[in-house]
Amino acid sequence: MTLEQLRIFVAVAEREHVTRAAADLNLTQSATSAAVSALEARYATKLFDRVGRRIALTDAGRTFLAEAKAVLARAASAELVLADLAGLKVGSLRLAASQTVGNYWLPGIIHAFRSAYPGLAVDMTMGNTETVAAMVRKGEANIGFVEGEVDAHALGVMPVADDDMALVVAPSHPWATGKNGNALDLRSSPWVMREHGSGTRSILEAMLAAHGHSLSDVSISLVLPTNESVRVAVESGAGATVMSRLVVSNALKAGRLVAVDYPVPRRKFFMLRHSQHHETAAEREFVRLVSES
Repeated sequence: MTLEQLRIFVAVAEREHVTRAAADLNLTQSATSAAVSALEARYATKLFDRVGRRIALTDAGRTFLAEAKAVLARAASAELVLADLAGLKVGSLRLAASQTVGNYWLPGIIHAFRSAYPGLAVDMTMGNTETVAAMVRKGEANIGFVEGEVDAHALGVMPVADDDMALVVAPSHPWATGKNGNALDLRSSPWVMREHGSGTRSILEAMLAAHGHSLSDVSISLVLPTNESVRVAVESGAGATVMSRLVVSNALKAGRLVAVDYPVPRRKFFMLRHSQHHETAAEREFVRLVSES
């Protein structure tokens, strides 16, 4: 079993598609299929079921996926230790970020880092707050950035920025007139929100709780997996939502959304690091840039 075989298996498993995995890995489809077949033949274990043009992990494949990702994470950590000996001339940095941080706050810092150290590759994976925290715990990311509270087990958690939140609706929404102010009945509108585990959803829940309500008290019209899908749905009149002003600023300026005059809790962006993992020179320099941003 080789690291390359594991890398190919994980890519195929995550995409559930050989052709797409091969394209992302810059390999031929035949080479990708051969690597998976070699694993299955060597250990006489079927890792995938072929369903039409797609594939799906078997029970054995799902069990093996967790182990394969753990091995690759450890190999990447070993590579970072060696790269660290070369200073900041070569190496890589694996980041994980939840959507608001990753789309609107981190890109400028990543650009500054890459401009200063062109020999260092930066790879960023996006997910919700729970996913990012899990990646840092498992060693799949060196540093994580989230906008929600996390279970701090085995993690160092540091606030790095403040984020203003807003209650927004379409111009046609009854709340858009702004006449009701703090007297709004939050139960009188349908709501659009992010999925469970999202920091943005947590802020909405906190706002409702501050006024004696829970999600079960309001009408939820849509639950969507990205900030952009939520924003577009609200612009289309699907209901109200709470979002970062970083996400809705352009829509507010263009008049596609209206910010309702209503108190919404502020939140912080947090940086996550594993408390027991080796900190490389690249990580220290990226953290320095974050602290100066």
